[in-house]
Amino acid sequence: MSKGTSAGGPVELERRLGLGDAVVIGLGAMIGAGVFASLAPAAGAAGSGLLLGLALAAVVAYCNATSSARLAARYPASGGTYVYGRERLGEFWGYLAGWSFIVGKTASCAAMALTVGLYVWPERASAVAVAAVVTLTVVNYLGVHKSALLTRLIVAVVLGVLAAVVVASLTFDAADVGRLDIGDDATFGGVLQAAGLLFFAFAGYARIATLGEEVRDPARTIPRAVPIALGVTLVVYAAVAVAVLSVLGGERLAEATAPLAEAVRAAGMPGLEPVVRVGAALAALGALLALILGVSRTTLAMARDRHLPHALSAVHPRFRVPHRAELVVGAVVATLAATADLRAAIGFSSFGVLLYYAVANAAAWTLSPAEGRPARIVPIVGLVGCLTLAFFLPAASVVGGLVVIALGAAAYGLRRLLGRRRSADGS
Repeated sequence: MSKGTSAGGPVELERRLGLGDAVVIGLGAMIGAGVFASLAPAAGAAGSGLLLGLALAAVVAYCNATSSARLAARYPASGGTYVYGRERLGEFWGYLAGWSFIVGKTASCAAMALTVGLYVWPERASAVAVAAVVTLTVVNYLGVHKSALLTRLIVAVVLGVLAAVVVASLTFDAADVGRLDIGDDATFGGVLQAAGLLFFAFAGYARIATLGEEVRDPARTIPRAVPIALGVTLVVYAAVAVAVLSVLGGERLAEATAPLAEAVRAAGMPGLEPVVRVGAALAALGALLALILGVSRTTLAMARDRHLPHALSAVHPRFRVPHRAELVVGAVVATLAATADLRAAIGFSSFGVLLYYAVANAAAWTLSPAEGRPARIVPIVGLVGCLTLAFFLPAASVVGGLVVIALGAAAYGLRRLLGRRRSADGS
């Protein structure tokens, strides 16, 4: 039987991604989301405590990344924590993780598409956002290798732009390191909320785990790719946050609609503003590219198990991608991008993704030493951190997230009930 055919079983994806491709896909998902979309709302929550929120988000992200990497090495299949939760905790917890991921990351896709629109053509942001979703859905449809190559180019350009912003901000008279001091406006709850919002930016390493079925030597590649991508992103975020805070301060940053562009203007470099806007659009495109990739792979895994329509489990015989899942995800994201609010999308996304990683940490706790279990403190801090940050998000995000997650759980229960009735009738 030729490669890519099946004798009644699901057609498997091709392992063609190496360490560099996996790292770049993670960077493409992380770098851009936080720097260009999350800093302003996080500053609004934490004020001068923004850097504390960033540090807290990084700690939780590290725990999640470590747990996810160990699990991904053990279960190198598409689906990420959907698979880990199912195998380690039971079918329901796997389903809940997968549902939380799809819901949260679909909102992330919409947020990134809107970021593209707001930087490229603010007056027609929704139209640009929809066009971006359609274009990148086609890119993903043509094969994940093409997506990785395009993401590599985007990340290189964005890193160059962010470096220019940091240098411009910190080397001009407008910068004042006194603005980094923590004042009375920084509250405990505000810092936690900021960390939850900034976590939205760190969640890109999930793209690596959900590509487990397409990575060469996943047991070695995934545990190496995750910390590399996370470490690079943390350094970039810290540098940019320090630079922008030094120029704008917490209050002005919170009010900025395009904080990095505002920072270079305040630093006396208005000529950099168009470059920053192009960089922001490219960063958001890179994140959107990887997000669509990850959501479609989790959709594929859940469809294979019939938690979603089984037709979505089809893999294209030529391009070797879950083409139906990608088309459906693209259509849903395009619809949301035409109607969603950017900041609300960030909060809603963070809630779903934090629940997803809570399940990942619980699953990692059950690993044995022989299975590569991380130090016990890692999944404990990760689980408690995820749940704490999730419920300190804005109230609208928490309530909306709980409603959608409850609907998903109800659908699961109904499906199980109908399945038992059919079995009873058949017997």
